[in-house]
Amino acid sequence: MRQSKVKQKWKEGAVALGTLVKSIDPVHTEVLSQVGFDFLWYDLEHSDKSVETFSNLCRASRIGNVDILARPARWETMRMGRLLETGAQGIMYPRCETAEEAKEVVRWSKFHPLGERGFDGGSADNGYGSYPAGDYTATANRETWVTIQIESPAALPNVCEIANVEGVDCLFFGPGDFSQLSGRAGDVMGEETLLAAKQVAEGALASGKVFGTLVFDLDHAKRMQDIGAQLLVYSADIVLYRNAYQTLLEEFHEFELVD
Repeated sequence: MRQSKVKQKWKEGAVALGTLVKSIDPVHTEVLSQVGFDFLWYDLEHSDKSVETFSNLCRASRIGNVDILARPARWETMRMGRLLETGAQGIMYPRCETAEEAKEVVRWSKFHPLGERGFDGGSADNGYGSYPAGDYTATANRETWVTIQIESPAALPNVCEIANVEGVDCLFFGPGDFSQLSGRAGDVMGEETLLAAKQVAEGALASGKVFGTLVFDLDHAKRMQDIGAQLLVYSADIVLYRNAYQTLLEEFHEFELVD
């Protein structure tokens, strides 16, 4: 198995930076895997990606040096093993609200003795049968990482219990869902949302776990780093793609090259 770039960053006390990739074209993954990100995040909760499509994107990522973080939908515990088998190093589980739910995530994403993930040694994450079962399962448990998302006000009282679950590596605050579930949709950097992020960070760090979150500009990233974040997601390919072409058109209009 490949060693996790993200987990190595955490061991060094550094921040792991990633971005959301919405494109299903493997060319985009090939390019982004080589530019220096620590991980690329693929969302199978909200998008139309199938496991087969995701498998091809994972394959494309191996041209570079980058971790793949996959998010299934809530309760899709059996799907997590398949995402890991295709080559994901990290699982991001959404909308978790209790320690019992977090334990189920660990149960299905880690091999014995940490969990009960099903065994298939012939998949991509074991080099298609390249390593003995004992080496494969031990390495998978060590190199894969479980990120639990805290996205609702109902989850805040349980943050410390969730962080204390063995096998959970990171608590990831989701400002988008938190703000809309609080009745303030889009208020991702409002005072209440920032206070919730700080509460999640404190709970994660108190348990010796990593705190992560989405960031929306460099000032916000610095603020999250200051409260202990070591996993940051910034922007998305489709957003940067759109902004780049908007800027291009504005420049052409400014120089009166087009009407």
